[in-house]
Amino acid sequence: MDATGKLVLSRGLLSVTMSQIADATGIGRATLYKYFPDVEQVLAAWHQRHVAGHLAELAEIRDRPGEPAARLRAMLDAYARICRQRRDHGEPELAAVLHHSEPVAGPQRELRNLVAGLVGEAAGAGAVRRDTPASELAGYSIHALDAAGDTRSQAALMRLVNLVWAGLTVPAEPGSSGE
Repeated sequence: MDATGKLVLSRGLLSVTMSQIADATGIGRATLYKYFPDVEQVLAAWHQRHVAGHLAELAEIRDRPGEPAARLRAMLDAYARICRQRRDHGEPELAAVLHHSEPVAGPQRELRNLVAGLVGEAAGAGAVRRDTPASELAGYSIHALDAAGDTRSQAALMRLVNLVWAGLTVPAEPGSSGE
């Protein structure tokens, strides 16, 4: 499956054939067709494996010991990095095919639940705002961090994460600015 990803990155989504995938993986075309009817199915399996790995990474961060706020911040950092790596998937049509297909709905729900659960824990500890439901804050965070794919530097990536973090943290009490 990794060979398929590399072929798509080097040649483009629309120019990869089953024969090229078979040659790149060192297996016969008949064997490849036994498991996958077409290039799209190979690509979908490759993508699902990547997504599952990313979700496992985020779940591992959630399950670490420590303060919920620190784990949430680590999860946001990791998700921003993952979003930035999406740029490496290559051409826009590849992202459109992979990120808007039906099998992606489940992992997107799982991502939202992971983030919302940790936001809820951090809110319970008083580290993030409680005036907005955790699921809404999770949606805000996920959508805002999707912009990490457009960042060109580590500094820009960190500015984006800091901005999202600022949106999650407890707002100052009125009149506490020293006025």
